[in-house]
Formats: sequence, structure tokens, C-alpha cells
Amino acid sequence: MKFPVLKILACCVAVTCADAGSPRAEFGAQFAAAEKAKASVLAGSDGWLFLASELRMLSFDRFWGDAAAKASRSPKPDTADPIAAIVDFHTQLKARGIELLLVPVPPKAAIYPEKLAGGTAPDGALAPLTEFYAALKTAGVEVLDLAPILLAGKTGEHGAVFCATDTHWSGSGCVLAAQAIAKAIEGKIQLKRTGTWTSEWKTIPIQGDLRDLPGGSKGGDEKIAVRTVSGVGGAAVAPDPGSQVLLIGDSHTLVFHDFLAERAGLLDQLAAEIGIAPDLIGTRGSGATAVRTALYRKSIKDPAYLTKKKIVVWCFTAREFTEAESGWQKLPVAK
Repeated sequence: MKFPVLKILACCVAVTCADAGSPRAEFGAQFAAAEKAKASVLAGSDGWLFLASELRMLSFDRFWGDAAAKASRSPKPDTADPIAAIVDFHTQLKARGIELLLVPVPPKAAIYPEKLAGGTAPDGALAPLTEFYAALKTAGVEVLDLAPILLAGKTGEHGAVFCATDTHWSGSGCVLAAQAIAKAIEGKIQLKRTGTWTSEWKTIPIQGDLRDLPGGSKGGDEKIAVRTVSGVGGAAVAPDPGSQVLLIGDSHTLVFHDFLAERAGLLDQLAAEIGIAPDLIGTRGSGATAVRTALYRKSIKDPAYLTKKKIVVWCFTAREFTEAESGWQKLPVAK
């Protein structure tokens, strides 16, 4: 389905400067149509739902550097550029002997564009993010790009890698991400396994968070597969404040661990993969600034907190690069 030319032109003026006919223009047209209808959600095929703000983020050819102020939701131009804040965070951690692994979760629409009207090719959709990650790597920040991993596993044994009716990855996507993160961690620091965890796949019902938003479609539960993780005696994985590994981020660090399901979140999967329980600072709000504020507050309460850490895994949805309303503030990691 193609949107009328007027909608595409409106999108190009108000949202992005992408060339007409490009993947970005198509996403921008879809966002513009949703905005006109006052919808937060776009309905795709086969019952799939997509967050409109995710499509806005995908509509930009460039959203960092000189282009950040126009792309960002932040009302303050000096907090619009994600690169400045990310590099500053990396530099502060490095000065304390702590590695940073940045793990943005790719937009669902870029992994399953065929579920959207129009069906944009994944490679074209992800090109700006690939360029952005290259800029971060040039600045010394290690980025784990999950897009190739999730694209390769999008029709795997345990179902789709994103939930059809929810903003988050599925149980399958969470496990694939954890396996990739574990490999990256083990390539950067020496780990000594302190525990043994067993895992089991099961199917659970969820009520996706996109159903209740404007534009969402009411319906029954969605069934997804999750891998539950248990320790000795069936104990659940608990965050370890003394762990070498600190996982921080948005609700992708919490989903299936303390909401929608238990024992099947990113923390649980990482414990099973690396043999130690990470510590966790997660927020259901922004993974851009709010979670770093929480880390700073924790380090104020416990001045020795960061001395125990060897690596920080920062995981959040990639749409935050443009959609973080509080912007990308530079914050101290500790006093």
C-alpha cells in the first residue's frame, strides 16, 4: 500500500529530508499518516503493531552531529546529539578502568518491515544506524549491533524475535541478544563462573503494550516462547551488586524478568550464558539519561560501587537516539 504523495511531502518537510522513494521517506510517510490520525500505533499485517515514534526515528538519514537538533525530540539543542553523551560516558568509565559495551535494540519495523504496509527492505532501513555506529566506534565506543543477529534469527525455532503486539523483543530475541552480549563480554574481560543455571523453553500468554495505545487493536493474548532460567534448588537469578558485570538500560533489561514474565529476561539469560549474575539498573522510562542518573545516585550512596565493575552493558531501544524527550545529557558517573 502506498500513501498519497501529499502525505509523503508533508513528512519530508516536517520530519525528515530523506529523498522520496527511499526507505526513510516511506517510514516518514507512515509516521505522518499516524500523526494525522492522532495514532501512537500503526497496524500492520497478521496482527502486528508498530510504535509510530519508531517510524519517526527510522525516517532520518542522519540524526547526530549537525543534524541532531532537527531530529531530536529534546527541546534543548545542547542535549540533542547522542554521540556527545555516549562518548562522554565511555570516557568516564574508561578512566576508572571499566569497559563500556553499547547494545542498542534495533527498531522492530526495521527487522520486520514486511509486516508494515509498503514493505521496506531491511538493509535500506538500517543504513543510517550502521553509519551512526561506525561514528561511535571511531570515537572509541564499542557497539554491538544486534540487527544482523536478529535478522538472521527472525524466523527461528522459537518464533519471531519481536513480539507482534508489544514494543519489546520476544523471548527468542532476548536469548539471541544475550548470547551475542555474552560473547562480546568474554572477548573483553576475564570471567570466572560462580554459578550454574539451567534453562527451559515454555510458551506464555502476554497482553502487548501496543494494544491499549491510540491506533492499537484490541484482542486476545499473544502467545510467545520464553526461556526460563533457574539456579540451584530452582532459585531465580537475582542481580548481584558485587558483580563485575553491570547491565543498565530501559525496559528491555526488565521485560520477562519482572514484567510480562519472570526468570526469562536479559539478566537471567546473561547469567545462564556467562555463568555469573550481573548487577542491574533498569528503568521502564528512558534508557538515555534517566538510567545514567540512577547509576550516579547509586554511586553516591556507595562510593565503592563502581570499583567492583569491569564492564557496563548499556542496552536500550535505538529509537531513543531521536525520541528521548529529556535528550542526551552529559552526566557524571560518580563524584
